[in-house]
Amino acid sequence: MVPPLCPSPPTPPDLRFRRCARLLSGRDFGQVFAAPQRYADRFFTVLARPNTVGCARLGLAISKKAARRATDRNRLKRLVRESFRHHRTALPAVDIVVMVRPAAVSEPNATLARSLAKVLEKLNGQGLR
Repeated sequence: MVPPLCPSPPTPPDLRFRRCARLLSGRDFGQVFAAPQRYADRFFTVLARPNTVGCARLGLAISKKAARRATDRNRLKRLVRESFRHHRTALPAVDIVVMVRPAAVSEPNATLARSLAKVLEKLNGQGLR
């Protein structure tokens, strides 16, 4: 099954996290995990791989080992999705999987948002193979 093509990147008022901007299937995740480019810091590991869809897509892999409580995992997912929505238009056509490290659980949202923004900017600044 071919994923639906994303419309052109959203205009500033339309920053919705549409279905076409998500990694949905295990196959999509598997392709990213198979041959990723890695970007990491204290709180996040971001795996990226170019795609043929034409826009950036996000997948989340937040384990119980990294964040024991469901409320912590949900908070981290919301934070990552929000950051991706705001950076999506600047990102190249890549599939991105964000994994969280245990240190992220105890940090405030503002610190995590800055950290993820830096990682996404690093991803945007370097060419993907």
